[in-house]
Amino acid sequence: MTVLVGLLFTLPCSVLAAGTPPSQLLLTTMQDIELFLPQGTRLLRDPVEIEQFLEELDGAPPDWPEIHGNHEHPDDESLFALNRERDRLRAGRPALSRWITFLWEGLLSTYVPEDLGFLVAVGPEMIATTWGVVRFKPASLPAELIAVPAPRVRKFLQAKLARGEDVRLAVAMTGRVVPNEALIYDFAHEDRGHTGQGAVLAAPGRAGAME
Repeated sequence: MTVLVGLLFTLPCSVLAAGTPPSQLLLTTMQDIELFLPQGTRLLRDPVEIEQFLEELDGAPPDWPEIHGNHEHPDDESLFALNRERDRLRAGRPALSRWITFLWEGLLSTYVPEDLGFLVAVGPEMIATTWGVVRFKPASLPAELIAVPAPRVRKFLQAKLARGEDVRLAVAMTGRVVPNEALIYDFAHEDRGHTGQGAVLAAPGRAGAME
């Protein structure tokens, strides 16, 4: 099965190809994704690659059982102190200035004739790692994302949607983490106070937020 990848470049406009709106998704295959990324960009799409990047930023994962403390009442103060201290120690590390690309899940919806493309609904992927559950998120997204395929692919996708079939794709977003609070640690919401696991969040203006 061919997996489509929509490339959303959250980069300065000078980096984009001429005439490519930042809100437009360029469709390719998973095998070819790195051909479209800026030179030296790091693709973070599996737990091993993500863990290596986190190690470069913060050295080692938190001691989640200790931070949780009493399982009935997780220690929010310890969590706050952990984030403050790691922000301080992370300053100046080379990984902060690296271009990275992460993937979100996408679903094609309505065809927009004037744009020759399809609206795309997107959402973050939750990736289990030895550091906790990792979620990347850009600082901001356009109000609408349009996937613009080649003409022959467009007809194929229109036919699938007309039959009521789901058309899923991975949306690749490229940028750099915001230096201040590049990562933020939290309790995994579905696990809070039970097995001592945690989450590494990427949220606008906070964890792993993209410039």
